[in-house]
Amino acid sequence: MSTLTSTQFRSDFPEFSNTGVYPDALVNMWLTVAASLVNGARWMELTNIGLELVTAHHLVLSMRDQTAAAVGGVPGLMTGPTSAKSVDKVSTSYDTGAATLDNSGFWSLSSYGIRFLTLARMMGAGGMQIN
Repeated sequence: MSTLTSTQFRSDFPEFSNTGVYPDALVNMWLTVAASLVNGARWMELTNIGLELVTAHHLVLSMRDQTAAAVGGVPGLMTGPTSAKSVDKVSTSYDTGAATLDNSGFWSLSSYGIRFLTLARMMGAGGMQIN
């Protein structure tokens, strides 16, 4: 079991350092969830980064829900990556396929999720020998 703390998480991912926006209780809850998803026997020295990427992914989704609720929107409403946006006569579009992984589903909703899944797919490859 990992002894990863919210302090270490914030040190490694300083973009989550605002404890008013990302309180320790929320960070610790997602670290606990992450501990159930990241197999330390497979991830070995990368276990903490796996835990942190899962936590960061969930914090991003949590912030999206909080932001939506704050302006009267529906928290938890699912949308995929934005591929085009227009305002007046200006439009922008993105190649969302360049930043997503096949069959990534839920994990493609944040860059942290994509990073996690990329590593997780490598960690799950091949057999394991148990002594």
